[in-house]
Amino acid sequence: MSDIEIRDDRAAGRLEAIADGEVVGHIEYFVLEAPERALVPVHTIVEPAHEGKGIAGSLARELYGIAKREGIVVAPLCPYVVKWAERHPEEAPAADPELRRAAKAWLAAHPDRF
Repeated sequence: MSDIEIRDDRAAGRLEAIADGEVVGHIEYFVLEAPERALVPVHTIVEPAHEGKGIAGSLARELYGIAKREGIVVAPLCPYVVKWAERHPEEAPAADPELRRAAKAWLAAHPDRF
């Protein structure tokens, strides 16, 4: 398999892993504005033919990298990203529980978004 390129499509709320010109995995997310700005991953999906190659972990790592570069936090709702963050606390600081509650409320108020 060739190298994976990761591309942030902020307008679509997708962080995409691309190999050989095709999307092989992605994280769907939204940007929470209040009570503070945060990236909120909701789903992580890797195409079955590409599972087990570290793509989901690369996507999670890059999401936290983007947040760090932007000076904001990640408030994960995606079960995969939650577990990845627990395994990598040095790269994935825990979000304030209030921020996660606000993210859940936003998601509940926008049921057609995901």
